[in-house]
Order: sequence, then structure tokens, then C-alpha cells
Amino acid sequence: MRYPQGGGLTPERQAFRERIRLEAAEQFAAGVSNAEVAKDLRVSVRSVQRWRRAWHDAGAEGLRSDLDP
Repeated sequence: MRYPQGGGLTPERQAFRERIRLEAAEQFAAGVSNAEVAKDLRVSVRSVQRWRRAWHDAGAEGLRSDLDP
């Protein structure tokens, strides 16, 4: 079963996770490694790898939550 847009998260939780991704973007721009970003933000390296690809392709906008259905 697929979750609705937002993965079933509340808007508050979705905003929190977006802030984490945007913090990661700042670290990407500073040249911090995936492993260091993951450790600092307490997320998986796999998530950081996905975020870095999105950031590389679309900048910080690629990491924003789509809060509109």
C-alpha cells in the first residue's frame, strides 16, 4: 500500500524533515562528506545520498517538501 503525498506525515513533521534536508544542503555546499552529514543529522547515509543527488540536480529546491496536494 502506498502512502498519500507526504508519506502519511503531519504537516509539522513534514516541515521538520524538510529543515533537516535543507541543513544537509548547506553541508553539501561546504563539501562535507555523505557519512559526516548522515552522522551529524542522525539519518542514514542512503538518505543523504538521495538528497545529494536531488541537490545536485535541482539545488535546495529539489529538497523541499511538496506541501500542496
